[in-house]
Formats: sequence, structure tokens, C-alpha cells
Amino acid sequence: MSFLEASGLSSGAIALLVGVSFLAGLARGFSGFGGALIFMPLASALVGPRIATVALLLADAVMTAGMLPNGWRNANRRETFVMLAGALVGVPAGAAALAHLPPLSVRWGICILVFAMLVLLVSGWRYRGRPKTPLTVLVGAVAGFFGGAAQLSGPPVVAYWLGRALPASRMRASIVLYFGLGSVLSAASYYANGLFVKEAFAVALIACPSFGLGIAAGARLFGLASEATFRRICLGLIAAAAVLGLPVFG
Repeated sequence: MSFLEASGLSSGAIALLVGVSFLAGLARGFSGFGGALIFMPLASALVGPRIATVALLLADAVMTAGMLPNGWRNANRRETFVMLAGALVGVPAGAAALAHLPPLSVRWGICILVFAMLVLLVSGWRYRGRPKTPLTVLVGAVAGFFGGAAQLSGPPVVAYWLGRALPASRMRASIVLYFGLGSVLSAASYYANGLFVKEAFAVALIACPSFGLGIAAGARLFGLASEATFRRICLGLIAAAAVLGLPVFG
């Protein structure tokens, strides 16, 4: 049996998954986050939230591994590890929710969470205060829960970190490093909850090539395209994905 057959998807659904994966990768490669906000609502509608979440973890880990060396060199490693301390609690809790809550409830939760994160991104709100260790740990725990439940840890981290007067490249590197190391925590939690099933690996294999192409294109655009224009496009795609992924549409 091929991985295409193992996924259980029709040819039309596979084509849609490939397109969604490319758009998600484009956002991920450009900004360091945002891919899950596009991928998760639609992929959950196609294959269910558990398979979609694990597939995204696998695809993202494989296709962004090359970004980690630069992230390690340029990130604020001390603050990244402080935030990961919170994720040590949040990620397992989120993974347990993904594994044990009814899939339909998780799908509704994903779409509602994406809408909430979209409002946060559109508002442009950023934490402007000085970083404090307890607050950094708390943000890591909240982001970790969202990440463990649906790979949606990006917006809380971005809102907390990007309000500071630091170079965008340094903050982007910190985000990349946090997500990369957070993926290790997610993988361990998913394994402990029995979420690594063959369908998830099959969906990841389908998504990986187009997701990787999107990441490469997005990374190239980071130094070329207008950030304001690309931001508006990404926010529009996130909104469309959240609406189309609502369980009321099937």
C-alpha cells in the first residue's frame, strides 16, 4: 500500500492538501510562524485534528530543520530556554487534550482559537514592558498548550517578543529556535499519547514537498517583498482557512 492510499484521501482532497501546505509553508518561511493558522483548520476538516496536528509537526520539523543553525546562532538563547521551561508544562497538557477530547470539539476549538489569534495579530498588540522571567515562563506555558493541542503556539510568542526594540532578524531567529526545540517536546508528548499513527505519517509525506517549497519561497521573500503587503495576504488566508475549516461545512 502506498502512502497515498494509506492517507485515505481522495485525489481531490490530496490536491487541496498540497495547496494548503504550500500556502502554510509560505507564511512559515517568511515570518517564522503562521503556517499552522492556515494549515490546521483546513487539514483538520480533511483528516481530523489528531492526524492533521501530528502531520504538521512531522512536516514542519523535517522542512525547517535547516533553519535551526541560523536560529541557534542569532537567537536570544537565554530567553528562549526560559520560555521553553513553561512549554515543558503546557505542551504535555495540550497533547493530552488533543488525544482525549472528542475530535469535533477539538475542531471547533482550533477554529475558535485561530479566530482569536487572528484578532490578536490584526490588532497589532504587542507586550511593551520589560521581559520578566515569571511572565516569560507563563507565555511559554500558554503557547505550549496551544502548540501541543494544535501546533498553534505562534501568536502568543510573537505578541510577547515582537514588541521590543530589537532587530527583526534576531526575534525571528528566537521564534524559529523556540519552535524547533518545542517540536521535540511535542513529539515526545504525542508519542506518549499514542498519536503517531500511519495515517499521520502518510499525510505528512503528502504535505512535505509543497510545504518545503513554500518555506523556501517564503524565506526568499523575507528579504525582498513588502512586509506590510505580505502580512495582509497572510491575515486574509488565515481568516479564509478558519471560516472554511468550521465544522458546520462538514
